[in-house]
Amino acid sequence: MRIRRRTTGRLLAAAPCALMLLVGCNQDMSDLDSYIAEVKARPAQPIPPIPAVKTYSPYVYQGLTGRDPFRPSTSEGIDEQTASGGGAGPRPDMDRPKEYLERFELDTLSMVGTFEQGEDYWGLIRDPDGVIHRVEVDQYLGKNHGRVTRIDTAEVILSELITDGAGGWLEREASMALEGT
Repeated sequence: MRIRRRTTGRLLAAAPCALMLLVGCNQDMSDLDSYIAEVKARPAQPIPPIPAVKTYSPYVYQGLTGRDPFRPSTSEGIDEQTASGGGAGPRPDMDRPKEYLERFELDTLSMVGTFEQGEDYWGLIRDPDGVIHRVEVDQYLGKNHGRVTRIDTAEVILSELITDGAGGWLEREASMALEGT
């Protein structure tokens, strides 16, 4: 009998709490009902049509009739002898020891100043580690066999050798401007 009295007492204590919760939920919701009715009454927007699927038309490569797509043509400014890797074009000296600044890409190096003594100029180049190096004409820097050809107060001029993709080499000029100018 003791068990029954405890359960009944608990039910009687919980009943007023449940009644208060139910009374709190019974509020006026006419504004919510009118909003839902308004949304349902709106006309439906048309769904845009699915775009048409483009059919794939394969290209048939006639390998023997056209020029080799992996070799530059003479119309691109490269003669056949240079494109084939022959001729007396420029070539890097692969036997010379690499200089320290040749381990960095040219765009990771920056010119921070010049140093002058008499008629001689040296460029001051900062590497990615923040160390400043002194370079002079005929020194090499950058990964493209860049040889310093001229140094003035505003820039360092280099002559780089890059591959033409067919075993030959092309010479191009590059420069490093003074940082902040």
